Amino acid sequence: MRKLLLLCNFFCALSLGAQAKTVRALFIGNSYTAVNDLPNLVNKLALGSQDVLTYAASSPGGYTFQQHFTNTATLNLINQGNWDYVVLQEQSQLPSFPDGQVTSSVYPYAKKLDSLIHIHSPCAKTVFYVTWGRKNGDAGNCSNFPPVCTYAGMDSLLQLRYTNMAQQNAAVLSPVAMVWRRLRNSAPGINLYDADESHPSMHGSFAAACTFYAIMFQKSPQLSTYNATLSTADAQLIKTAVVTTVYDSLVYWNRFVPAVSADFTVAVSGATATFTNTSLHASVYDWNFGDGQTAQTLNPQHTYAATGTYSVRLIAQCTDTIVKTVEIGSLSIRDQEKNNKVQVYPVPAQEQLYLNYGSDIRITSMYMTDMTGKKILKSFNPALKSLSVKELATGTYWLCLSTNQGMITKKIIVR
Repeated sequence: MRKLLLLCNFFCALSLGAQAKTVRALFIGNSYTAVNDLPNLVNKLALGSQDVLTYAASSPGGYTFQQHFTNTATLNLINQGNWDYVVLQEQSQLPSFPDGQVTSSVYPYAKKLDSLIHIHSPCAKTVFYVTWGRKNGDAGNCSNFPPVCTYAGMDSLLQLRYTNMAQQNAAVLSPVAMVWRRLRNSAPGINLYDADESHPSMHGSFAAACTFYAIMFQKSPQLSTYNATLSTADAQLIKTAVVTTVYDSLVYWNRFVPAVSADFTVAVSGATATFTNTSLHASVYDWNFGDGQTAQTLNPQHTYAATGTYSVRLIAQCTDTIVKTVEIGSLSIRDQEKNNKVQVYPVPAQEQLYLNYGSDIRITSMYMTDMTGKKILKSFNPALKSLSVKELATGTYWLCLSTNQGMITKKIIVR
């Protein structure tokens, strides 16, 4: 029996890992992002796993974080909001320069961009694109700063400075440079560089794309059938390096992002529930009170229109969810009187639901929700005081009516 349970858990995990995902990502960088169209390579890897990447990019050649901070195109893309990930890639040499220069010219603008990102996409994760050292070091700056004279020296400084930025901004690392270093050591026959010994070849961009796929979708790139223009052998070798370096260590590359934990307590007085939010590391909240009503405030108070047991759901920072049961045992006389002004029949309803209410009630809008809180918009016929429910699945629903006397909520059963 234990072996059977282990096998079930294993295949269930595989099934969950293989579920299609949709990710929205914005890439902000320069030619290291634009060459070979890195965002589209990630998109094609996603499509090869039946995933979806919706993306945009701002990547003028040679651009720095400082330049992006005042670039209209970049700012407009950030302002669009609703991004899941925003990738930041600095000019290829700048983060490897002396500490004083990086402290004054790189770190402040990484912070400013990160702040803008979270104003417009509160649930987004900032991802720092760790770029690589030049094939034989930075010859142009070698005499001024000897640590960049070699690939190893320049690469180590880039890894260090991007790690600092991720730590300073509670962000994710996309460790492309670490994958490149592994490939340089384990597969020297694969040329990751373009002829200029700086920009990526298609092999180099494919390694970067596989890294971003693993980071954003939290899946192995080996699940994707896409190999770009590479031979199957080279593509599989690169995917294996990404699995070993990135996918098997996703917790490590996300180590600076605090773990979100959704939680709350509730106090009930009559029909009113007062919620105290005790979530950790969150600033965005989505409440569903189980009766079709929602809120996005920190500590909401909600008055129910009917007695009963309600499943209240809180989603914190768009990622962690908790559901608790709230018992409403009695309503105020005023709430009971208001709720009783509208009657619904038949119970259960099969094709048509009718409403009975007096001339003192004016319904301005209405909708229905299922018991999970999913909103279902309905067309209401005021003259007949009815609505069709024949297309609804059998189950229990909430009918939410906005009226001149306030919100009225009625429980209905469809069979």
